Amino acid sequence: MQDLESIDTIDSFINSGDMRMLYLSRPACGVCKALIPKIEEMLKDFPEVKPGYVDLDKIPEAAGKFSIFTIPGILVFIQGKETIRKARYVSVDQLAGEIDRYHSLLFN
Repeated sequence: MQDLESIDTIDSFINSGDMRMLYLSRPACGVCKALIPKIEEMLKDFPEVKPGYVDLDKIPEAAGKFSIFTIPGILVFIQGKETIRKARYVSVDQLAGEIDRYHSLLFN
């Protein structure tokens, strides 16, 4: 998962491909730490979806830009447009199903 260090790098990351995922979190979040490996494992089924990690302690303005009020926040962008939004209690299976639907439209 690529670390994104500024709003500018986040914006260019989102717009640099067909499917991008942002994982917004803080280092002190235990749930966030437990969820990351599950998300990375799930993304092995979708190699075209490139994930990026946003540390909200380092880039607090990202929370405002993306209206993140609880963490972890997962945003999936398709061709630069936010398409999927998940926060707090994330079902990896449900997220995978939603990603699969868009993924099959774009890449199959």
